[in-house]
Amino acid sequence: MNTDNKPFLKWFGYSRRERRSTFILFVILLLAVVFRYLVPVRDMSIEDISVLIDSGDSLKTFSLNSARDSFSLFSFDPNTAPYDSLTELGLSGKQAATLINYRNKGGKFRKPADIKKIYGIDDKTAEGLIPYITIERDSIKAEKIKPDSIYFKKNMVMIDLNLTDSAALEGLPGVGPVLSSRIIKYRKLLGGFVSGEQLKEVYGLTEATYKIVEGRVYADSSAVRGIEVNNAAFTELTRHPYLERYDILSILKYKEINGNILNINELVENKILTAAKAKRISPYLKF
Repeated sequence: MNTDNKPFLKWFGYSRRERRSTFILFVILLLAVVFRYLVPVRDMSIEDISVLIDSGDSLKTFSLNSARDSFSLFSFDPNTAPYDSLTELGLSGKQAATLINYRNKGGKFRKPADIKKIYGIDDKTAEGLIPYITIERDSIKAEKIKPDSIYFKKNMVMIDLNLTDSAALEGLPGVGPVLSSRIIKYRKLLGGFVSGEQLKEVYGLTEATYKIVEGRVYADSSAVRGIEVNNAAFTELTRHPYLERYDILSILKYKEINGNILNINELVENKILTAAKAKRISPYLKF
């Protein structure tokens, strides 16, 4: 029996040069594995990445939160800006909530740099927002301004909610691009505003914001578009936010049985609509 072990030593037919190369490669791989587990790898934070961004106008296109969410920058007043506007500016939900809590506790922003006082907003994010901060004088003294005050009368620019565009609405303190577009959209759904108080029904417009802008807006009800009830189909009626599905079905069924409806009181008397709902919807119905 041949006990020669040379075939085994030659590694299944590998040449001397091939064996040497394989051994060197094995040593390199072993060193790489050892190095990976012995030397800690430093994770690069978002703050570190921001340092790599070019200086100058980079703060307008990149911030601590831009790696997390897309956002746009626009003029705003930190004394009145709502939560959704703050998050659109790039603040995280927690940062926006902290800022609003600061305001709710009586805190005021008297100059743009005051935003640095908010816990959780780092200097780099604050510096990126400062060029877009516009402090409205009445937002600082809102609680002291009365409708009959000299300041109010001299500085008030009244806006007709039924004729204004989104650009004019954005000029109101606390109303950014998002809220202005929602106001315009809600106006279309209603057929026009009857009262400035209907702004409270716009999603995202807080009571605090309404109290600041209520003296700056009014609604000319002559511009309201009414619905011809006796000629309206279900699809037209269902678009109005004040009418529920069961209201519409009841109106159409009543009209089918009794013919044309004479006035809103007829619907109340026959218990098709409650008195409260009739009062609310009456400016938008024509008979």
